[in-house]
Amino acid sequence: MRAGPAELLRRLCDTTSARLAGAELRERVGQVRAGLDAPLRVAVAGAVSSGKSTLVNALLGLPVAPVDAGECTFVVTQYEYGEDDGRVTVELLDGGVAHSRLLPGHRLPADLGVDVARIRRLRVTLDLPSLRTVTIIDTPGMNTVTAANERAARSMLFGSGEEDDRAQAMIYVLRYVQKFDDNALAEFRGLTDACGMSCVNTLAVLGQVDRRGDEDDPWPTARRLAAKGYRDLRTSVFDVVPVIGLLAETARACPLDAEEVKALSQLADLDEDDLEDYLLDLNDFRTAPDLPVPAGIRQRLVERLHRYGIATAIGALRRGEAPDPARLAAHLLERSGYASAGQAATGSVAAGLAHFARRADQLKALDALTRLRRIARSPAMGSDRSTLDALAAQLDENRPIATALGGLRIFAAAEALGRGTLVLNEEMTAELLLLARHDDPAEQLGLPAGASREEIAAAATAASMRWRTLAMMSEGRTGGHRARDVLTVLEDLVCTALDEGPGPDTPERGGPLPPIPVDPVSVETLRSSPMVPAGDRRAMETLLAGAELATQLGAPPGTPGSELAGYAAALGARFRVLAHRPLSLRQRRAAEALCDACEDVWERHHQDGP
Repeated sequence: MRAGPAELLRRLCDTTSARLAGAELRERVGQVRAGLDAPLRVAVAGAVSSGKSTLVNALLGLPVAPVDAGECTFVVTQYEYGEDDGRVTVELLDGGVAHSRLLPGHRLPADLGVDVARIRRLRVTLDLPSLRTVTIIDTPGMNTVTAANERAARSMLFGSGEEDDRAQAMIYVLRYVQKFDDNALAEFRGLTDACGMSCVNTLAVLGQVDRRGDEDDPWPTARRLAAKGYRDLRTSVFDVVPVIGLLAETARACPLDAEEVKALSQLADLDEDDLEDYLLDLNDFRTAPDLPVPAGIRQRLVERLHRYGIATAIGALRRGEAPDPARLAAHLLERSGYASAGQAATGSVAAGLAHFARRADQLKALDALTRLRRIARSPAMGSDRSTLDALAAQLDENRPIATALGGLRIFAAAEALGRGTLVLNEEMTAELLLLARHDDPAEQLGLPAGASREEIAAAATAASMRWRTLAMMSEGRTGGHRARDVLTVLEDLVCTALDEGPGPDTPERGGPLPPIPVDPVSVETLRSSPMVPAGDRRAMETLLAGAELATQLGAPPGTPGSELAGYAAALGARFRVLAHRPLSLRQRRAAEALCDACEDVWERHHQDGP
């Protein structure tokens, strides 16, 4: 079984460390190696009072993070797995460490016994299975009043010079607005770019979508705004999802108690119009003397559910949809928008977090690549300089991602798209984002679920022709390298689909088709030119060595002509580009002959039946 990118980078770290003489360099490489084995670090960021800490509690399923009004998270707080549940480690700016514990009910104490100005980071240990794979990091608001708090958040997101400060994925909570203006979009894109984030490791969340007072049901508008936000931010985020964080927190972290459920039931017995009038003004609802529920409990309901939550809970009780507290909690969670229905890959906070968890090894490998490239540029002398130069050569980002790190190709291309070093038209932008957003081959190619292997191979072949053309047009530039990375992924999809053999309803392939007649001498003359890229030379080697048409074109043996037509067209396009290079007359004629032969295959087979 082929090793994944994370395993290959572990080996590279081990080899590099063994060759380095400098202790500091060895330690930095060792930190990268340790990060590959640690849980994925997901930072929750956003503006002050946007609902970050409320969402953190929903993610954890515990009411740990303080959520009082105003700026609650004063320092970076990391929630990580550990059997000593409730231990709080206070890391100080001077390198010292203090210790504390969570209060009963899993709540952070207000007083940690240390001046907040001295604290670099809190590390809270929780015995939660979910934290075995993902560490959740709560950060101060990005627009805080105190510069020290903003620096702490940016230290976590941007990296402070200490290698363990980098988040590897980000959930960014945006305030719910009616539209994203150009300034907001530019600021967000600048933030993600400076953080090293992109559409493969950033989830944008529209929080507090229930706070508009003029809509009984906020979801139609919220979903439209999220869809519009994704269209605006798609090169910067994996998804834009709406959520009512308060309902998610109440349902997952601190369910309503018996007294609160009883109060909701009493309110459900009131006349609908009367109760609706009270809820129009929450201050009236809190203070009205003639309601059957004590004012203190009404205040708690407002704090824990707000207007929409109270109304939706009462509606469920009236319809008999919440006969017990557990069913009521499940209803509130569903109405919060926290989780997708079924196993949807996109559309909710839970789906986004699951996406990060599935791709944790790739995201950690992507972060490790960035850190190792930075290490490779460090000042060094003697044998360490040679070792770092060798490391840089293996991870050179101006070349196509090495075959061994192929799992990162789409990530690298998506990052280049976000940075503007890969410029695409609308069709190819959509193709790349589908490849980056999904795991299933049919979904990656925009095909319906259940598409046949032949349909997948055909779609990938058609897309590969566009990407091959771009790679050749941009050859030698970063955009060309990244286009070739995408091309490789598409070609792998074709090969994987065809290698799986015929499906239960697919007729068996016919016999092998005869090979293209080629002149070995003229092909070897063309291959010898330094103007011919390595990939094209390999294609010519395959063309010479193949015993049948399929293997000549790089397809599995026995591939039918209808599918080989796409291979031939793509190969012909490569040779057509060669024919326009400054080659010798004999070499150009050889390229033209190869191009004509491939196009002849296309003409003969592109309309073949299955």
